Amino acid sequence: MKKSVLAAAVTATLLSSFAYADEPKPDNELSFNVGVASEYRYRGIAQTRLDPALQGGADYTHNPSGFYAGTWLSTIKWVKDAGGSGDVEWDIYAGKKGEITKDISYDAGVLTYVYLSNGLDKIPGFVDANTTEIYGQIGTGPVYAKYSHSVTNLFGFVNSKNSGYLDLGANIELPDAYTLNLHVGRQMIKNNSASSYNDWKVGVTKEFFGVNFSLAAVGTNADKKLYVTPAGKFTGKTTLLLTAVKTF
Repeated sequence: MKKSVLAAAVTATLLSSFAYADEPKPDNELSFNVGVASEYRYRGIAQTRLDPALQGGADYTHNPSGFYAGTWLSTIKWVKDAGGSGDVEWDIYAGKKGEITKDISYDAGVLTYVYLSNGLDKIPGFVDANTTEIYGQIGTGPVYAKYSHSVTNLFGFVNSKNSGYLDLGANIELPDAYTLNLHVGRQMIKNNSASSYNDWKVGVTKEFFGVNFSLAAVGTNADKKLYVTPAGKFTGKTTLLLTAVKTF
């Protein structure tokens, strides 16, 4: 569910692009990333029972066309907490980004979240957790707006095809190479209105010794009775999230 750690790496990549804007990029770029997080939060909800996560991925970009593709993985616990099996989320995505005008950028693509042999379709009240979304984003300067639309059921919710997520945010450059990260989001779950909620984030990112660090406060107004661990802990509670990502 993609991804505070990946977002930190993307932010650092964008800053690097601005810093070396006069240097031509190669036609084809391939990068890898590995990271750790104090929690894996996705759209404000804990995916690892409020515990740390290991994460990593790979990205390919064809700069002349703006086409990109990649994959990303993270440890998780929510599928087992729901009665299924598996402790890894595997994301596969592809898209195209570019400029509509000099000052307006776009990004559009498709993202599939894979939970191998999750078995949630055998658990009463759930369906298969595998999810595919299409998304589109526009941005100007540090500000962006993104909408993701599910073309399958969403993360195990019954009859939830055509759910949507609205993401509004900004990544603002600060002195000393810090970046201020601001985000508000709205998860709308089709035919499951009680499970719909808002989330938010305020954080900073900075590179130290070649590693991109992100510290953020995140939270939601999700239903405290619906989003809980087996021990009854609220998975959408406000918390501080620390991530560290190395891209190479």
